[in-house]
Amino acid sequence: MTDVLNEDHGRKIVARKSFSNEAVWLPMLGVYHLNAGQPLIRGLTFTECVIEGPALVGIIDGVSFEGCNMGVATDPASLFYKAQGSVLVGTVAFADTKFIRCRFVQVAFTGHAESLDQMAADLISARAEVTGNPG
Repeated sequence: MTDVLNEDHGRKIVARKSFSNEAVWLPMLGVYHLNAGQPLIRGLTFTECVIEGPALVGIIDGVSFEGCNMGVATDPASLFYKAQGSVLVGTVAFADTKFIRCRFVQVAFTGHAESLDQMAADLISARAEVTGNPG
């Protein structure tokens, strides 16, 4: 069994550039990166992973979501939080990262207003395609 609190284990996770077909617990991933002096998680690829919270994901620049299930919500807008200040405090922040066919569980998103508006529009559009109901 892996000791997830072991410092060596954390360093191995931070050194990885890709995750595939696995569960990723965002709070722990964020802590590992913070402990390594990296408050911004950059340049990773997640493919067919379950991305687990509870977490607030900060979307900085160059983050893409391809064919992902962003989570369960009666109102898709409840998945998005607009920043009130110039710094995103308390987030697991990503830049230059790809999420491919991932499923998000208990995760909300924050970032630039334009990015959030586009994500919300994409979710509503996808929902309309699947259900025939635009709302």
